[in-house]
Amino acid sequence: MERLGIDGLWCYTPRVHTDARGSFLEAFRAGELREAVGHRFDLAQVNCSVSRRGVLRGVHFADVPPGQAKYVTCVAGAILDVVVDIRVGSPTFGRWEAVRLDDENRRALYVAEGLGHAFLALSESATVVYLCSQPYAPAREHGIHPLDPELGIDWPLDGEPVLSAKDAAAPTLAEARAAGLLPGYDACLDFYASLRKDG
Repeated sequence: MERLGIDGLWCYTPRVHTDARGSFLEAFRAGELREAVGHRFDLAQVNCSVSRRGVLRGVHFADVPPGQAKYVTCVAGAILDVVVDIRVGSPTFGRWEAVRLDDENRRALYVAEGLGHAFLALSESATVVYLCSQPYAPAREHGIHPLDPELGIDWPLDGEPVLSAKDAAAPTLAEARAAGLLPGYDACLDFYASLRKDG
């Protein structure tokens, strides 16, 4: 587990064992994740999305508490996975990090509650599996427009991205902040601390 530049964002690079039959890897180890992030990861839901090249999903986030932590990997194809610090008051507020996840490097990202998550499909087809700490709850789910110029995410686009109607209509970071949709950094820290106390 490698800590990245945004607090609450970790990258896991597994050992891939190959032989004449193919390959094997341990894609998720609860103990290693717990040791790295300092608290447990409760698995409530597993999502799988299949996207064609140019599909851009996100930037998605959920109200904290309870938020929704994610453990994301690309099991077929390739994506550019982007995490945005949208926690008001965070030292890295508005900053984003991008990591290529694909079926060769087999990396995974742990995205803490309160961070925004998005990805762009780079291959003809990309299958993404993500483990979630909370089930989907539409009333608590929000988004920020992935092409918000204030964020300035450097998407490697070849033409216009394919967005859902919901993502295309999402507010900018400034609009979401003005509307009171963004989580507070202190509230997120308090929530992380409660996870450590609970087990």
